[in-house]
Amino acid sequence: MKGVLMNTQVLRGYGAHAWLRKAALGLFTSLTLVSGVFAAPVTIVALGDSLTHGYGLPVEDGFVPQLEAWLQDNGAPDVIVKNAGVSGDTTRGGVERFEWSLAEGGDAVIVELGGNDLLRGIDPASSRVNLDGILIKAAKQNLPVLLTGMQAPLNYGPEYKEAFDAMYPELAEEHGAIYDPFFLEGMIDRPELFQDDGIHPNKDGVAVLVSRFGPIALQLIERVEASRE
Repeated sequence: MKGVLMNTQVLRGYGAHAWLRKAALGLFTSLTLVSGVFAAPVTIVALGDSLTHGYGLPVEDGFVPQLEAWLQDNGAPDVIVKNAGVSGDTTRGGVERFEWSLAEGGDAVIVELGGNDLLRGIDPASSRVNLDGILIKAAKQNLPVLLTGMQAPLNYGPEYKEAFDAMYPELAEEHGAIYDPFFLEGMIDRPELFQDDGIHPNKDGVAVLVSRFGPIALQLIERVEASRE
């Protein structure tokens, strides 16, 4: 009988401890959900050209890895930034591969396209249609967008520059996208930040770019988190 009694007491004790553990786990889970400690990570897909892809650089020195590291160090520890940059890509290429680039999912999109349209002298009206198409596709998937612009030189004349430069802020306003006026802001007159081709940032150039761009990307993460509430 003593053995039976002892076993019963042990089982009761185990049951009490198990109940306490479950209660504590439930409280801990509730608190962490409220505080966001274990909130689902935010995945950003960076859709762009060679500037996004990291042309001429070791993988770890490119825009996407440096941006991801900056965001993780500045308030978004669980963020994932996916590299959907393709060297030489135009706005047409971007709209054509949008679904493929998002095939594995994503919570938000950075759009950095237009530089190769400039190099090829593509009609800004055509580039605008393509960018509009990207933003429409993003809206259909309820994806917040950060649209970063490029600025045309005067090589093609003032009318071309006006039409090209204007399409970014106008489309951002039409679609409610976060707008960054110029991807290479503050860098053009600093040749030490570029590779020998004078077009693509070097490692230090990417770091300068990311230090400016990072706070804007944080706004994109805030939109994702707001949509989850």
